Amino acid sequence: MNFRYLPMTESDRREMLQVLGRDSVDQLFEDIPENLRFKGRLNIPEGMSEPVLTRHMKRLAGKNASFDQYTSFLGAGAYEHYIPSVVNHVISRSEFYTAYTPYQPEISQGELQAIFEFQSMICELTGMEVANSSMYDGVTALAEAAGVASAVSRKKKILVSRTVHPEARFILNTQAKGLGLDVQEIPCRDGVTDIDALKAASDADTAAVIVQSPNFLGNVEDLKQIEPIAHTHKGLLIVSANPISLGVLKPPGEYGADIVVGDAQPMGIPVQFGGPHCGFFAVTKKLMRKVPGRIVGQTQDENGVRGFVLTLQAREQHIRREKATSNICSNQALNALATSVWMIALGKKGIQELAKLNLNKAHYAKERLSRISGVQPLFNHPFFNEFALQLNRPVSQVNRKLFDRGIIGGYGLEQDYPEWKHSMLIAVTDMRTKEEIDELARVLEGLV
Repeated sequence: MNFRYLPMTESDRREMLQVLGRDSVDQLFEDIPENLRFKGRLNIPEGMSEPVLTRHMKRLAGKNASFDQYTSFLGAGAYEHYIPSVVNHVISRSEFYTAYTPYQPEISQGELQAIFEFQSMICELTGMEVANSSMYDGVTALAEAAGVASAVSRKKKILVSRTVHPEARFILNTQAKGLGLDVQEIPCRDGVTDIDALKAASDADTAAVIVQSPNFLGNVEDLKQIEPIAHTHKGLLIVSANPISLGVLKPPGEYGADIVVGDAQPMGIPVQFGGPHCGFFAVTKKLMRKVPGRIVGQTQDENGVRGFVLTLQAREQHIRREKATSNICSNQALNALATSVWMIALGKKGIQELAKLNLNKAHYAKERLSRISGVQPLFNHPFFNEFALQLNRPVSQVNRKLFDRGIIGGYGLEQDYPEWKHSMLIAVTDMRTKEEIDELARVLEGLV
């Protein structure tokens, strides 16, 4: 065989051509006009032998700054957390090793049950009644939530806080164009949503208020104040949440949220240079039939044995297109399974302990770094495991020096918030040790 990973031999090729009544593969394309056929040579490198290719790929991979080599204080939407070894062991089993949704329940009971458990645990974490079987990632889940709010309320105005992740706001605005939504950003004050500005912007045309808590800047939003503003004119309250933070914070469902979305990446999914992730989407029961994607339900077979099936699928493939909530056509089954195994392995107490570690280590880091001359906190607000610092020089310059010392620094806020020059968003998770935090402080002391 020319290609060892393509299981078709020359004899296979000849047999198929014989059945089709053709002498060559080129004859299969004879209906394509000659002037439309590409006659040149593709501008791609020559093929390599397997040993040469393996060495080449290893050299390319070696250029990456992995967490095995560097201490990372970079978060901004992707976080390094403890992942028990059992997670990778389970998702690597052949019966689970698929990223796609199981459509045949009679042969997919294990995976369907795992997704059912994922839904159940997401509901418990968020304080909501119904969750779907996962979405692509947290930012697309947020954009889908805006679409649901508009469909339910029959309104087009979406109010989104500027403290929501910049990438989520970008995706929201992109999707809003197709749905005809009017997205209006609410400014922030002192690192949280400006409540007065939100009140002024909310009116009878408002379909939803979207906030993130803890927000992109790391600060905890006052959901108790935001909830009545969202509901005064019969709009929906959509909250994007870091699932780890819900181990110590009151869940959005208890504040009256209608939709809770977020990214399950912190729960058992490695950072992996930015993807893939796994979005979660949880709602109140009255919105159950508007949820994009699909829901795994529990039932009984004809013998009374418990079983699991795909129940509600409010997407264009299964119902009339004009009635569909969304055109989302898949979920992140493999990553949802990883999240399920992670939550089961840690348990309720373990997730609480993990969240407390994040909280305590981040607060120690903020206090320690704030003692450095030339460094000061950008905000004075309750936060979870991220906080912003004001430096006396450009973040890019500081990060280059930190990288030379084996440290991946924080996120430069200036690229998304021009008013905060020389500001760095620091993430401290359970994986960071006191020694690593102190080393960051020592290096910063020599830089600023």
